[in-house]
Amino acid sequence: RPPLLLVFEAKSWEHGVMIGACVKSETTAAAEFKGKKIMHDPMAMRPFMGYNFGKYLEHWLSLPKPGRKMPKIFHVNWFRTDESGKFLWPGFGENIRVIDWILRRCNGEDIAVETPIGFVPKPGTIDMSGLKNVNESELFSLPKHYWLDDTQESKRFLEDQVGIDTPPVIFQLLDQQEKAFLAMPDEQQVRRT
Repeated sequence: RPPLLLVFEAKSWEHGVMIGACVKSETTAAAEFKGKKIMHDPMAMRPFMGYNFGKYLEHWLSLPKPGRKMPKIFHVNWFRTDESGKFLWPGFGENIRVIDWILRRCNGEDIAVETPIGFVPKPGTIDMSGLKNVNESELFSLPKHYWLDDTQESKRFLEDQVGIDTPPVIFQLLDQQEKAFLAMPDEQQVRRT
């Protein structure tokens, strides 16, 4: 499984649409695949997409209007695993800890730091009390090599599958993300402090 963070917040509405456009998931019966394979699943809707995906993205990008307050967009990944395949997050009822962080962000609390992929929790801002064997540092690590490969692969997917119908802002945001990761020293992980 890809090393996606437990939770992160989009930088803007447009950035959130880009995140949704690049979602991947394990194949399911709904997607008419068998086995555990990671595939592009834009907006987690690929098996149900009834029309041109570029037009679908344009629809979401057109929603902001003067005087309209757009909601924040968050991405969660309850299923990140370590190198041995063990889940890093306990899930189930413990997910309320992440939802609490999301709600606090919606209320404007300064409990996040900006990274190339969006705003991630500052260390210690998700309540980890009472949890055993949860490695917060690993849950929120951003391996540069993975994110560069993923960004480039997402651009190729959009070029191949959506082509000229991809709204230009999506490629602009992916280019910005790639440049931010390229600017990092090779040995450095993104810091959350």
